[in-house]
Amino acid sequence: MKLLFAVAAAFASLSAFAVPPQDTPAGEQRFRALYKELVETNTTLSAGSCTLAAERLAARLKAAGFPDSDLYPFAAPDHPKEGGLVAIYPGRDPKLKAILLLAHIDVVEAKREDWTRDPFTLVEENGSFYARGASDDKAEAAIWVDTLIRYRSENYRPRRTIKVALTCGEETAGAFNGADWLTKNRRELIDAAFALNEGADGELDASGHRIALEVEAGEKFPQNYRLEVTNKGGHSSRPVKDNAIYHLAAAVTRISAYEFPAQFTDGNRAYFTGMAKILAAKGDTDVANAMNAFLKNSNDTQALALVSAKDPSWNATLRTTCVATMLDAGHATNALPQRARANINCRIFPGVTAETVRAKLEELVADPAVKISSAETRGPTASPPPLTPEVMAPIEKLTAEFWPGVPVLPILQAGATDGEFTNAVGIPTFGVEPVFMGPDLGNIHGLNEYVGVKSLLEGREFLYRLVKIYAEQK
Repeated sequence: MKLLFAVAAAFASLSAFAVPPQDTPAGEQRFRALYKELVETNTTLSAGSCTLAAERLAARLKAAGFPDSDLYPFAAPDHPKEGGLVAIYPGRDPKLKAILLLAHIDVVEAKREDWTRDPFTLVEENGSFYARGASDDKAEAAIWVDTLIRYRSENYRPRRTIKVALTCGEETAGAFNGADWLTKNRRELIDAAFALNEGADGELDASGHRIALEVEAGEKFPQNYRLEVTNKGGHSSRPVKDNAIYHLAAAVTRISAYEFPAQFTDGNRAYFTGMAKILAAKGDTDVANAMNAFLKNSNDTQALALVSAKDPSWNATLRTTCVATMLDAGHATNALPQRARANINCRIFPGVTAETVRAKLEELVADPAVKISSAETRGPTASPPPLTPEVMAPIEKLTAEFWPGVPVLPILQAGATDGEFTNAVGIPTFGVEPVFMGPDLGNIHGLNEYVGVKSLLEGREFLYRLVKIYAEQK
């Protein structure tokens, strides 16, 4: 009862902005300019600079009135271009722990010759923004910075301190990771009662209708494995069966044919329970019945196969997955290969160890010529934080106001985020990004990444209001 009373009290204290006016046109233009500058600052590991992006965002916060004492740029000496920024907006009650708003500002590599448009020029076309990072994760990073600027312009004084951490290294395993560095070196800068991060968004069907707003309730963790075959080689005019490429190809084929068993957490159980109701209401009873069937019996292979084949995202949230992502073999066109390598990228289900998966790959390959080793491990593993009423009630309330009838569903994130580092040190981290995307997920990590303009602006307003609610909670 005390918990629910606290949540109700927080809503009551926010009655003045329960249904606030939308931002002014000037405010929206300010956000668009900030977003454009961030997106067009190349932050790829190969050729970009997160440090430059962080400096530009810090300059915007200074121009909005933030003193240097509330801005903490950081960079490791041996990674000068992979820096980040922590910005602090002090609350009026120092006894209450802060709220952390986390986002990464690095992006996946993008080649101009592969894209329809320049990936590092923000293009608004047909109701969407196109560019690398238009969604992942510069959309939320820009929203967090803009939210602080809006609060400052209103002279808003939150009950709780609000912190924004913008970091580099999320997109590249083995790279310097700013979130990890902060947890180990400047924990006091990011210490908080809980954090909001990427990891979940709004879900649209193929026709563009809103299905649900997702909230991340845990995530899988990534692990790369190297398959390697070495051989004495020889002249290509004298081929033999003992060929490094053949050994490797057979190993990769065996791995591709295997499907890890389905597993369940509170997060994916809640998601499929809610999705079954949504699909039943839409008349898709076969899939809805299959979801209900494996929720009752986790060994119902027929139901699991039907749902897994229907949507790769559904399959990914049900089990550990492993997929070949890179190949490297041979040294000359007229020589037998002396070495062949493959990278297998696995997304491991919570509670399963990296060594367990490595052992399974070895069993599948069943070839002593193929050596399997674990590449760098991305980070620590942590149990999913509980979705408490303090976290969920404000999201559900705002969702009902913004998009009546759209349910809020917990999910198990099939990918990985920097939340793994903050969760591991005791800062409960939740994926909340109310920007709706279709089945292609806006082509994140792929060609011609995009996000809907209207959806981005709605998500900006949603998060501006959500953080205010959290900031007033006692």
